Amino acid sequence: MLAELKGLNEECGIFGVWGHQDAAQLTYYGLHSLQHRGQEGTGIVVSDGKTLKGVKGEGLVAEIFTTEAMAGLTGTAAIGHVRYATAGGGGYENVQPLLFHSQSGSLALAHNGNLVNANSLKHQLETQGSIFQTSSDTEVLAHLIRRSGYPHLNDRVKNALSMLKGAYAYLIMTETELMVALDPHGLRPLSLGMLGDAYVVASETCAFDVVGAEYIREIMPGELLIINDNGLTSERFAVSTTKAICMMEYVYFSRPDSNIHGINVHTARKNLGKRLALEAPIDADVVTGVPDSSISAAIGYAEEAGIPYEMGLIKNRYVGRTFIQPSQSLREQGVKMKLSAVRGVVEGKRVVMVDDSIVRGTTSRRIVSLLKEAGATEVHVVISSPPIKNPCFYGIDTSTKEELIASDKSVEEIRELIGADSLTFLTVEGMMHALGQEGTNGYCLGCFTGNYPTEIYPDTLQYYYQK
Repeated sequence: MLAELKGLNEECGIFGVWGHQDAAQLTYYGLHSLQHRGQEGTGIVVSDGKTLKGVKGEGLVAEIFTTEAMAGLTGTAAIGHVRYATAGGGGYENVQPLLFHSQSGSLALAHNGNLVNANSLKHQLETQGSIFQTSSDTEVLAHLIRRSGYPHLNDRVKNALSMLKGAYAYLIMTETELMVALDPHGLRPLSLGMLGDAYVVASETCAFDVVGAEYIREIMPGELLIINDNGLTSERFAVSTTKAICMMEYVYFSRPDSNIHGINVHTARKNLGKRLALEAPIDADVVTGVPDSSISAAIGYAEEAGIPYEMGLIKNRYVGRTFIQPSQSLREQGVKMKLSAVRGVVEGKRVVMVDDSIVRGTTSRRIVSLLKEAGATEVHVVISSPPIKNPCFYGIDTSTKEELIASDKSVEEIRELIGADSLTFLTVEGMMHALGQEGTNGYCLGCFTGNYPTEIYPDTLQYYYQK
């Protein structure tokens, strides 16, 4: 994905294994398949039944887990994490899983999501004597578990989880068990699989395919799974649940080969594109998509519209984290280092450019310019989601409200700014129809509609709506 280029980033992905002799190796491959969910840091913690030990670092999975690093990760259980920093910022100390040691045993945590009441909980805990080692909201859960007065760990975990508000998919591992928890709204995807007699948990089902695991089911909102050598137990920590999976998982974040709620992501995106073609019919010569997440929608648009789909834009696969810093003149046109327009495809053509979203508008303007410089006579931009008018509080980096171009500009004003000949966004109704839904129940559309499934706390609002 063009996460950095597009200004839209998901916080992280998690993967866990229980009961396999190659747990760390499986977790490595699982995290590699989830790399698109976070490229800033990664870590693995393993259990051999007696101790927990881990390796983590700032960088990509293949960079951190060298042969030497993996050699020390022996055990039959493991949890892993890939991170994009939102809450808490970057830094080695915030790379997960977080690992805590005490006289009563060790605890490792991996978290996907964002807590909207983290600041108020931290303040409360600090007044009671807690000292935080990181600026990550993930650490809050460890302190809540430690301070809970229940005698059994599963009751302490359930009590701690009940205090959290927001989006969270947690993997919690001790020397002798793995706990899996999903918030009462199920805002982030999380699934259970099996590989022989071993249990596997992952943010996306594509990770099961990579390691050869069989998909079993999704983790339910408000559910706590407890996995140990005796098997699996399902408990509830939240009685009242209202499912609200993040719609952007379908639109942008998840891999096309993943399934969410029984819907294949590639198929969902094709249907979004088809619906867009019905809502925005355009007289054009060629359809192209912005790699990678918009390709499926572009194919769907082309099929429905009866216009040829072509690779009008090519992504440079070799621009990574360590790419040499460009000169100022190139930095101003930095999109050219990541995308190239195919002149032989677009020259002299009326082009429909399909993209999944517009955040700030800067990248869209540059891509339109690329296509016109390559000879496109017209560039019509169609977006396979509604305008993003509101920030996300649940772990997606959609910046502050004032930085979202659609928060205070009309579609026509955005069209003028990006230099397109026309601009159309998919309607909310069309988006739900494309997923086979008649209403918005079961989904979080907060970034589009401003209607959030949880209470948003004042200190959180102050940050996201700063002027």
